[in-house]
Formats: sequence, C-alpha cells, structure tokens
Amino acid sequence: MSDDSHEHNGNENGHEKVPSRQRRRFEGISSRAYEHPADRSALVALRKLSGFDTVFKALSGLLPERSLRLLFLSDSVRVSDEQFAHLNVMLRDACYILDLEKVPPMYVNQDPQPNAMCIGLDEPIIVVTTGLVELLDEEEMRAVVGHEVGHALSGHSVYRTILLFLTSLALRVAWIPLGNLAIMAIVTALREWFRKSELSADRAGLLVGQDLRASMRGLMKIAGGNHLHEMNVDAFLAQADEYEAGGDLRDSVLKILNVLPRSHPFTTVRAAELKKWAESRDYQRIMDGHYARRDEDRDTSVTDSFRQSAASYASDVKNSKDPLMKLVTDIAGGAGDLGGRVRRGFGGFTGNGGGSPKDAPRDGRPDEDG
Repeated sequence: MSDDSHEHNGNENGHEKVPSRQRRRFEGISSRAYEHPADRSALVALRKLSGFDTVFKALSGLLPERSLRLLFLSDSVRVSDEQFAHLNVMLRDACYILDLEKVPPMYVNQDPQPNAMCIGLDEPIIVVTTGLVELLDEEEMRAVVGHEVGHALSGHSVYRTILLFLTSLALRVAWIPLGNLAIMAIVTALREWFRKSELSADRAGLLVGQDLRASMRGLMKIAGGNHLHEMNVDAFLAQADEYEAGGDLRDSVLKILNVLPRSHPFTTVRAAELKKWAESRDYQRIMDGHYARRDEDRDTSVTDSFRQSAASYASDVKNSKDPLMKLVTDIAGGAGDLGGRVRRGFGGFTGNGGGSPKDAPRDGRPDEDG
C-alpha cells in the first residue's frame, strides 16, 4: 500500500460536494486480493487457458462492441472535466486508489432505472444511468464507481459483454429447441459466475470508498428508493438473515428458481456478504497494506484457486441456515432419518404436515434439530 494516502480538494472542478478526506491507496494491488473465491478460480483458470486471448479476439469480431461504443458516444453523455465533473473526479480517484493505470471511458445514460455496468472486450467502458446518479449521494456513488472500476481491474467486462451477447442470441434462436438449450446452459453458468463477480466488485467499491455505511446506504436505496429516513441498516440486514433461514424446502427450491435468471445477487444478500467481508481478517490485512500484487499473478496456481473456491462453497453450505443447505450438510454428515426430515421439510406437499406419528423417531426420543 502506498504511503501517500489520496486527498481530494472539495473545490476541484468547481464541485464542492465531493468530500475531502484521506483514503488509502493500494499500489500494484491484484484483483485477486478482493475477488470472491468462486469468481477468482474461474478467472485464474480462464487466464491460464492456452489460446484464450486468441479465441476471444476472434469472437470480438462477432460481438456488437463497436456498435455499443458508438451508441453510447452518440446518445449518452461522456464524463469529463466539462461534463459530470464530480463523477470524473470519482472515476480518477477510484483508478488511483486501485492503481488502474488507464482510466476507462465513462458515460451517463438517460434511464430512470438505477443501474451501472462495465462492458467491453478490447477496452472496458463504464455506463451509469441518470436514475442511479439522481438516487445516490456522493459517498454512495463513489462506492458504485469503485465497484465498476473493480470490474475493469478484474477483467469482468469481457465476460459481461459475452453474457449480454449470448442472452440476446438465445432470444433470437428460441425457436430452435436444441440450439436454445445449449446457449441457455452457457448463459446459466455465466450468470452463476457473474453473481459471484458482483460480490467481488462490491468489495472493490468498499476499498475505493472506504466507508461501509455509504456502501450499505447505496444498496438500501437500490432496493427501496430514496427514503433513507424510512429505512434502517440493521433491519435491512435482518431481512437477509430471514431470507436465508426462513421457510422450508419448498422455499429453498423457490430461492434457486428466483435467482437463476438474475445476473446480480439479491440486494439484501449483497449487503450481508459485504458486511461479513468488511469484518473479516482478509479486509483488515488489505487495509494494513498486506495484499496480493499484480506482479505475482502469473505465478498463481489454478489448483489452489479451485481448492479455495471449493472450500468457500463448502463453508457456505456448512454455515448456511437455509433448510436445503442444512439437509445437504446432514447427508454429508451421515445423519439418520433423512426421509423423515425431507417429508417434514416439504410440509404441506406430503399431506402429513411433518407431524404424523409415523414420522416420529421410533425410539420415542425427540428428534434432533438439523
């Protein structure tokens, strides 16, 4: 970590609302430092894959990247010292803090839906909507800009562009059963990876903004609009806990079905995941200047990355309060009477409501809670 913490003058470019305070800079930081293990293992494997760059350069000719760039250039407002100057200050700040040498172009697009994205194969571009700019305050927006710069540093823009292209292609060939199934299988896998990449980018946003409360506020506003006086961070996080732990196996299945078509995790889940990471030793080590560096990326082991990813998933399953994940843990642990637990888990589907005498333990002792 660089010793020269970054400080911006609040009056720079005539925008007095940009806060002036010290922020740590992470010189030479590798995206591996903040990436979610599942996201990191996929990226390391792709980067190590022989011929990967050649394949995607060839594929870039098929993707409408040039068209997208021209579209934003012609029909959006490019952020600069003359236009949305306060966003330009934030963008340069984020690139400075994460040590991203080339500042990506950034556009503001007229759209009342709060959204932001980082796309592009050759070079990433960042797009934020007017709905987002109008919704968030300065510190909240700083975290979002850091989030998108984190995507750029990780190389997520390449895969996001491919995901957008394949999703569009799936709609065009929906009338071809097998062709559509094949594409949707790839899209589903990419979405699962991309949801993890969003958790990585949230961490990057926190490293840039260095204000957990602002990150939490921003996520709450995305979920509930500009009504902070009506919302509470603790209550919002309690929703995430209730979402994970509540219900029975039917709800677990519905959660999976609900999340499959999404490219982003649910907002309460993102808030809970970010808070957990902010309280972790990993985050504190980064803030203390101990982090993976870019010049070590080439020596990264694919096997180690997959092992860390597998360990992360195993830990998530083990510590999850979700009924289905508890059942999986029970199966892995060789718990008895699993048939009874499944019947009780699905409650109304069995017709016995889980309370039938035939579901009671034969030895007369109360069954242990799974």
